[in-house]
Amino acid sequence: MSEKFQAVVIGGGPGGYVCAIRLAQLGFKTACIESRGSLGGTCLNVGCIPSKSLLNLSEEFHKVKNLSNKGIEVGEVKLNLSKMMKSKDKAVTVLTKGVEFLLKKNNVSYFKGHGSFKSKNEIIIKGEDNKETSINADNVVIATGSVPVSLPGINFDEKIILSSTGALKIEQVPKKMVVVGGGYIGLEMGSVWSRLGSEVHVVEFLEHITPGMDREISLEFMKILKKQGIKFHMQHKVEKIQKNTDGAIVTTTDKEGNKKDFDCDVVLISVGRKPNTEGLNIQAAGIELDEKQRVKTDKNFKTNQENIYAIGDVIVGPMLAHKAEDEGIAVAENIAGQSGHVNYDTIPGVVYTTPEVAAIGKTEEQLKEMNLDYKIGKFSFMANSRAKAIDDAEGFVKILADAKTDKVLGAHLIGPHAGELIAEIGIAMEFGASSEDIARTCHAHPTFSEAVKEAALSVDKRAIHS
Repeated sequence: MSEKFQAVVIGGGPGGYVCAIRLAQLGFKTACIESRGSLGGTCLNVGCIPSKSLLNLSEEFHKVKNLSNKGIEVGEVKLNLSKMMKSKDKAVTVLTKGVEFLLKKNNVSYFKGHGSFKSKNEIIIKGEDNKETSINADNVVIATGSVPVSLPGINFDEKIILSSTGALKIEQVPKKMVVVGGGYIGLEMGSVWSRLGSEVHVVEFLEHITPGMDREISLEFMKILKKQGIKFHMQHKVEKIQKNTDGAIVTTTDKEGNKKDFDCDVVLISVGRKPNTEGLNIQAAGIELDEKQRVKTDKNFKTNQENIYAIGDVIVGPMLAHKAEDEGIAVAENIAGQSGHVNYDTIPGVVYTTPEVAAIGKTEEQLKEMNLDYKIGKFSFMANSRAKAIDDAEGFVKILADAKTDKVLGAHLIGPHAGELIAEIGIAMEFGASSEDIARTCHAHPTFSEAVKEAALSVDKRAIHS
């Protein structure tokens, strides 16, 4: 007899394990299936966490090399890449084991193996030893995440032609790296290897980096990254990538049709991700997919099958770990008959470069398309005392508010700790706050957060320090 569960979550990433824990908290006998061999999904194993570790360590390396400019004399600074990678791997191991403990603590049954549908209520789990286990489920949540996309006809070998996964495991600093794609992941990993000594070239098909970001922020971001030494080649299309004994040659054409070759040691292809729905045997459960192979769901995350739900990167929406987490909690509460809900207007996005970039809500371009009258408040970190005191004053805060009601519609930051500062604006937006509400709130001095307050004051043209 197959073991029966009231709820089964396929996928142990940020959406999946959070969903499983919440289901268990709500009293369901719950199982979580993960094929990777460790929990945490792409985010914890080969995404958010290891990349943030390398971003931090490479920034520390860069800072130490330049301490003498600030009156701190140090000896010769050397890079031990192997030790740096071990530090990154240790952070991943500690956190993945922590997630496993959380499942155990909440009495969630954890199955290591690849889950696929035999029917809408039966799941087959193929373990690492190729043995198959069958379990039954009243409710199933698909949370299998996404995988990197390559260019047509080009396969990742994770040695020369890299996805984001391979970019986290380079064994020696490449002399020259080409990053194909000017999005979040490519710029983060490009900045890591640039700080460690690589000559980094970003090849982007569009005329601007970070598609979808507020254009003013995007332009400032590229300007700062150029100052840091990253070279940009905009409106260039990659025609082919050819490996050779020294690395690879990336052949591109610009908008006029002129060809340009880039000789490099490694190529990081960072052109997006696609839903990870292959191997689930979706058809056995009769689940409908859309034209991008995403699982079709209604507003309550329910598929066309009454007992099957989907969350995270496999459904419509930004492919972000925190979006998946919120959906995991919401769908668990919906299954329990509660009113789980995700406010997609207040999901922040962060690029963890130096400086950080963060955004929430509408961009100026979107507000123009919507024909909404809006006001802008801006404040530069150059006028923020904390930022100036520590010589970290690049960037600015930009708040967009409704011209009539003053309700905050969006915010866009580039500067120190932008990923943390955006949370204040997220809370304000969740409660329907006005820029006046933020401006009237006392902020500690001296802090970076004062730049948010000043930007809010600036919406009504009454900033004090600019």
